This record gives sequence, structure tokens and C-alpha cells, in this order.
Amino acid sequence: MAELNQRVPIVIGHRNPDTDSICSAICYANLKTKATGTYHKPARAGNINAETRYVLDYFKAEEPTLITDVRTQVKDIEIRTIAGVDRNISLKKAWNLMQAGNVVTLPIVTENGALEGLITVGDITKSYMNIYDSSILSKANTQYSNILDTLEGDLVVGDPEAYFNQGKVLVAAANPDMMEFYIEPHDLVILGNRYESQLCAIEMEADCIIVCEGAGASLTIRKLAEQHGCTVITTAYDTYTTARLINQSMPVSYFMKTEKLITFEEDDYIDEIRDVMASKRHRDFPILDKNGLYKGMISRRNLLGARGKQVILVDHNERSQAVEGISSADIREIIDHHRLGTVETISPVFFRNQPLGCTATIVYQMYQEAGIEIEPTIAGLLCSAIISDTLLFRSPTCTAVDRSAAMKLADIAGIEIEKYAGNMFAAASNLKGKSDVEIFYQDFKIFTAGKKVFGVGQVSSLNEEELAELRDRMEEYIKQARQDKNTDMMFFMLTNIITESTDLIYEGQGAGQLVARAFHLENLENGKQNYVTLEGVVSRKKQLVPALVLAEQE
Repeated sequence: MAELNQRVPIVIGHRNPDTDSICSAICYANLKTKATGTYHKPARAGNINAETRYVLDYFKAEEPTLITDVRTQVKDIEIRTIAGVDRNISLKKAWNLMQAGNVVTLPIVTENGALEGLITVGDITKSYMNIYDSSILSKANTQYSNILDTLEGDLVVGDPEAYFNQGKVLVAAANPDMMEFYIEPHDLVILGNRYESQLCAIEMEADCIIVCEGAGASLTIRKLAEQHGCTVITTAYDTYTTARLINQSMPVSYFMKTEKLITFEEDDYIDEIRDVMASKRHRDFPILDKNGLYKGMISRRNLLGARGKQVILVDHNERSQAVEGISSADIREIIDHHRLGTVETISPVFFRNQPLGCTATIVYQMYQEAGIEIEPTIAGLLCSAIISDTLLFRSPTCTAVDRSAAMKLADIAGIEIEKYAGNMFAAASNLKGKSDVEIFYQDFKIFTAGKKVFGVGQVSSLNEEELAELRDRMEEYIKQARQDKNTDMMFFMLTNIITESTDLIYEGQGAGQLVARAFHLENLENGKQNYVTLEGVVSRKKQLVPALVLAEQE
């Protein structure tokens, strides 16, 4: 019996991933895999936007796996790989397997691995204590190979793959004259080495005779048995022991539980199955994979040592932005360039936070520090992230370090940075055919300032007319968005990359006043419109959110 554990470290960004979040997850997972020799899985917590899709397609990079919840699942804990058994194995063999594996439950599976039923130690002992029917061996459709195995016997006449499926079991203790009165066709007769008894049983059309105490069967008996279609088995056990053991040759299929089985799937969350397990007296519960095939077993003991998924966070460190279930995860590292947020960890973690324009710049530095070569595809992804987060160096968050890293990465990736950036931004600003929901949440984050919770979405574009059209749509939708997210206030940035300005739409009680205080404007809520143009404001991280938080705290 082995233990199976699937704790693959996950590298993941925030819930509404932008290009930096996706590319940093891919590239940092690649770095960790190469540096440690242990596979790290890149993941995303939300849908990929048009800009990021362009980047992944351009560099032919695989899209990270979508993971929307990192609560501990069955597949994260130790699953005991108790091998499934065939429905035809004997009770004796099942018992021996249980003793050898120190388990109390065996799964019965089909050839393709589907779970048919379960048999427990209790089922076996109960069957052994409660058998009073002499016909039960045939009712159970017992294969002769099971009888041979149980009695450690030798097959003299017959087919081991055939079944004893009619008649009763009896011990021929009387003389042949008396045997004629109680042996019926298809019976299985346990007897000794007396030729007359063997002959009588065959002539009375018994389906099988078992000759005990190591006695053989004469050539005449063999020929008669073949003629009558009677199976002949010899065993070294005496008649008492043979009679006592023979019921252990019955197949487990006759006693296994097949109805109302309580099974769990690999993807089930343990906090959802814990109550179910506690309410049942079962020791073990089968686990099925996504195709419904048997995988292994777990018990309540396995849940006691359950550990959360190993997670590395990139491009964020706030609980409100993190993937669902982060509180139960085993956070191993945080790589970020934002303000310190609210993510709490159970134990100390590696935390790298630098005042740079992009998380990808930090990842680039870590490649250099580890002495690991950056491949063209990785370089292209890192460069794209820096271009995106710094708006091609126009954002006030951009530093000389970001610019230098982007230029070096562009050389490795083989791209002309100005031309490539233009195409990338054009792809991002192509919002035709997208719904209000898709546009609003394609780059969205939630923040906390004191007791206030507010959300900020952003769209950056080179097209002024497109932004003007979006403003009318977002002015209407932002009301619904605030209700859906249950925030105190909601903001949406329509950022013009060319003019380096933002039309800021706001919604919620006190939102206009907060913007007015933050940017030293007249009280906006006295007007009829719910937006304001902020010249020189293009960065959510460095310009908008800090100003709003500071104004709220005043």
C-alpha cells in the first residue's frame, strides 16, 4: 500500500489577471522549475484579456491553467493506493490481502477501473458466522479456481475456469448405500479415499467431488468423472478442515456492498466532505478520478494531516485580489511590486516586494541572480508585461530599471519594442463585440481603505473615439457592478495612452467627494455627471489608488 500525493506548487496572479499577472506567473514558474528541479505549475485566477491573448499567441506560449479556488482538495492529501480487486476473487484471498496491507476495506473494480463495490473485514467475518445454507456456494456462483486456491488442491478432472452454480455442498460420511438417498444431481461432495463412495457420487450425477487427506483418484474414477462431466479435486486437508474452509472460496461479489456507496472525487474540497465522513461509521472512503474511475482510499485520519495547496503569489499581495480559498492555502512566496496588502500567511515566507513598474522586472532580476538563461519566449513574455504595466515607459510607475530590463529582453526576444508595443496596445483596445461585463472586469481589482471597500477597473486605449463610446456604456454599467461586487464605491478608468490622461467614472455614496479630495477638485457630486477627466493620470497603482486611500484616511 502506497501513498499518493499531488502537491504541485502553483504560481498564480490575481483574480482579474492583466498581462503582468499572466506573464509573471508563467515565467516565474519556469524559473522555479529550473532552479529547484521540481515542477511548478503556472496558473491564472481569471479570464485572459485581449492584450494578454495577443502576447501569448505572438510568442506561442501555452495558456496557464485556470484555477479559481485553492482550497484544499482530496487530491492534495495523502490518498492510499489500495489496489482494486476483481469481483471473482475468493473471501480467503480478500482476507489475506487485507491482512498483508493492514487495511479493513477492499475496493472491487472492473477491468477498466470502474468501482463495482466494497468489501470490509466485517463483511467477511459476518458472512462466515452467518452461513447456514448448504447451497450458498452455488448461489454465490463460485469458480473452481477459487476452490482450488482455498483448499490448496489439485485439479484431477475438469476446468478450473468453470463455475459451481447448482446444487448443495455435503460431506459423504455414510456408506455408499445411504449416500444414494441424499446426494442429488449437481451437488458438490466432500469425501475420503473410498472408491465406492467416489463411484456413488459420480453415478448420482454430482457436479464435483473433493477427495481429502491427499488420497488420489484412480484411473477408473477419472474416466467415469470425465464421462459424467464431474469435476474431481484432491486436497491434503481432512474432511473436517475441507468442509470448514470451502465457504471461504466464495467470490467477494456475493457479499460486497454495491448500493449507496459513499465516494468522493479528487476535485472535492475537504471542508465539504469532512461532515459527510464524520456522520458515517465507515473507516475508508473510495476516491474516484474525473472520469469516475477508482483512484484510491482515504479515511478520517488522512484529513487530520491535510495540508493546503502550495501557492506562490505574483503581482499582488491583497486578500481581496487573491484567488478564492487563499486563506487555507500554504503560501510559499510572494513576488510583487504593489503596496503591502492584507494577505496573511501561516508561517514565514519568501517575500520580495520592490518599487518597480512591473512584477516581470523583478522576475527578470531573479533570472539573472540565479544565473539561468532567459529563452526568447520567456524574454518576450517578460518584456510584454513591462510594456503593458508601464504603458511603454509612459506611466509614472516606470523606473530606469524597468526600461533597461525591457530593452534587454526585447533584444533576446527579437522584437522591435515600439512597433510591437503599438500592435499589443491595439489588440488590447479592440473591444468590439465585447459585453459590458467583459470590458469592465478585464482589468479589475478591489482595494480596502479603512472601513471602505472599493473596486477599480481600467481600460487603456490608443483610440479616443472608442474611449468616448465606452464612457457612456460604463457610466450605466458601473451601478450594476457596484451592486454585484457589494462595494462601497466603484471606479472605472478610461485611460488614453496618447494623451496620457484618464476619464474616471465613479459610483457610490461619497465617491465624488473622495475623488474631489484626492485630486483637489471641486465637489464633483454637486454636478450631474459621474465622471471627471484627470490629466496626467494613467496609473491605477501609483496615481489613482494611493490618492483615494490617502483622501479616505484624512
